[in-house]
Amino acid sequence: MHPMLNVAVKAARRAGSVIQRASLNLDTIRVENKKHNDFVTDVDRAAEEAIIATVLEAYPKHAILAEESGAKGVGHSEYEWIIDPIDGTTNFLHGHTQYAVSIALAHKGLVQQAVVYDPSRNDLFTASRGVGAFLNDRRIRVSKRIQLNQCLIATGFPVTDQSYIDQYLGMLKDILAKTAGVRREGAASLDLCNVACGRVEGYWEKNLQPWDIAAGSLIVQEAGGMVTDLSGEQNWMESGDIVAASPKVLAQLLQMLAPHLS
Repeated sequence: MHPMLNVAVKAARRAGSVIQRASLNLDTIRVENKKHNDFVTDVDRAAEEAIIATVLEAYPKHAILAEESGAKGVGHSEYEWIIDPIDGTTNFLHGHTQYAVSIALAHKGLVQQAVVYDPSRNDLFTASRGVGAFLNDRRIRVSKRIQLNQCLIATGFPVTDQSYIDQYLGMLKDILAKTAGVRREGAASLDLCNVACGRVEGYWEKNLQPWDIAAGSLIVQEAGGMVTDLSGEQNWMESGDIVAASPKVLAQLLQMLAPHLS
């Protein structure tokens, strides 16, 4: 395992321990609203602190981009850690065990190392660029299914921004009509990992943040999948609009999404 990936794994497991201890007493967690349907808890902050402390202990000059504490040292290092301490905070607060720790390391803007850790299942997804993607040290690959009527697709509903709900519902209607079904679990990092290990054949969502998708996107790519924005271009990290699937399924998803983009 690459030394930097090893640090990311160590940080993710430390954060996972914080999260799992807190999950035993959900009623005691302090919750704040950042904006409509966007929550932050004292557990998010504690988990993020554990990650950052672990990273900076090993690499004190690296930059940090974290969901709760923002950017530190960006522009002063070629290396940037992109961190979501709890992807799926709303699920976590309700005891719905679909949440994860997401940590990516980018070098000169390109993600090189990725960890997504599901503490409730003790599932550890990892990837290093050019080396492959793994679940609990077992290599994973995207699904071989290519017929859309046999494909299960994941998505994320508009939650904080309702301005594009009609556009999204049009997309959902068309994809529901031509696939084996659509699932909405509420944690983008795990949706991407589910594409990578073949649990679903594709995934699309709009209006995400870099920390939601940085790690999961590399895991998909290293598992043989493709990641684009909704137009098939490569600016998904900037736009927050993402599609991930095997190459043949991705082309079909993009074709269905295209009429709704104008």
